[in-house]
Amino acid sequence: MSLISFLVIIVVLSGCSSSDSSSSSTSNENSKEFTYWYPWGGDSEKWDKERIADYEEKEGTKINAVYVPDGITNGKLLSAITGGNPPDLVLGDGNDYQLAYSLASQGALEPLDQYLEKAGFDENTVLDGFRSLMKQPDGKTYILPQDSNVNLLYYNVDMFEAAGLDPENPPTTIEELDQAAEALTKLNNDGSIETLGFIPWIDAGEDPYTWPWAFGATMYDPETKKVSLNEKSMIDAFKWMDSYAVRYNPEKIKSFTSGFGGAFSPDHPFMTGKVAMTVSGNWFANALKIYSPDTKYKVAAIPSPPEGRKDSSVFGTNVFFVPKGAKNPQAAINFALFGNQDKVLADNINIWRSISIWKEKSDAIQWENDQVYETVLKVAESPDSGHPALTSVASEMGDELTSIRDKVIYNHEDPSQLLQKSQDKLQEKLDKK
Repeated sequence: MSLISFLVIIVVLSGCSSSDSSSSSTSNENSKEFTYWYPWGGDSEKWDKERIADYEEKEGTKINAVYVPDGITNGKLLSAITGGNPPDLVLGDGNDYQLAYSLASQGALEPLDQYLEKAGFDENTVLDGFRSLMKQPDGKTYILPQDSNVNLLYYNVDMFEAAGLDPENPPTTIEELDQAAEALTKLNNDGSIETLGFIPWIDAGEDPYTWPWAFGATMYDPETKKVSLNEKSMIDAFKWMDSYAVRYNPEKIKSFTSGFGGAFSPDHPFMTGKVAMTVSGNWFANALKIYSPDTKYKVAAIPSPPEGRKDSSVFGTNVFFVPKGAKNPQAAINFALFGNQDKVLADNINIWRSISIWKEKSDAIQWENDQVYETVLKVAESPDSGHPALTSVASEMGDELTSIRDKVIYNHEDPSQLLQKSQDKLQEKLDKK
């Protein structure tokens, strides 16, 4: 049994011993003080503190704001819940939404409907692509999205032109992506890698859901509650990744990538010209502006096979939620609704090019005639963009898919057998919940 599963059992048992989950907030109904955990440092922390200060001044509220990096994934949150001292509000970053959904399904979060209703929230104002994330199968709302990121294909204009490729016509299919990658790759006389056109499993490609989603994989059916991994689209995605390992040798690629810097580093391979194309989030445009302002680049939707999801992306949605046992959920939700307004988010969105969750667009978001943001909106509005694997075993599924990918690209194992084994394992775990 995992630590998360064990702690969630304790949470549920603790909840059963109390008279009512909403009773914890009764004595604090008129209090405006609450504790808020946020996940970011740097510019995002500075911005968040500004909106906190603004809200405190306008509403006479006291917000005990705590920077808790990886607070959801490292067990701190569940420890706080089981210890009877959870924060009132948590903001999870774009990689945390699946775990938040899983926690809700296991009884570790408070339903928000009564607090949202009291605050005057109308769910019909939210874009359809985010509403499935908000609710559990019981029909109750547990998650409030703030804003979201999408992934894009970034490509180097100068390298395209040097390879005889047209930067005005980027690859749109997997076949075209492979052809461009081969034209952009340079090997040294000894067979070592000088430049790679593309590496499927770096940056956002490292996310276990990115390529299965682009290839059209189902992964999980919420209607039948069935895990679906051993399917053609999923097998094709892994075999396609393996084709790069076979072509360029996975150990040579590993050696080539060993000195790469992160996305916010001038040593990132796209910034140094070691990789000509990469898949990354809309926020990577700001990283390029800061660390590699001379790099000429363009963006496009992630290529897909003919039977895949065209012009789509997995959403990386930043989410608010209230842990089980929170002492002042109403004040927390009031702030969350203030904090995810376009006029409040505008400065942050205008830096990182993220997308609003609201149907009605705001003039405060200023990215007119910007190629990156035009593509961001195109991808965000695609009916094929979404949140994969909204299930209580989403976190475990991601771990399984990562393990399968490594076995396929480094050992060239049969993905079908690996996927079937993981499918059976996850389905058994899901059936027991």
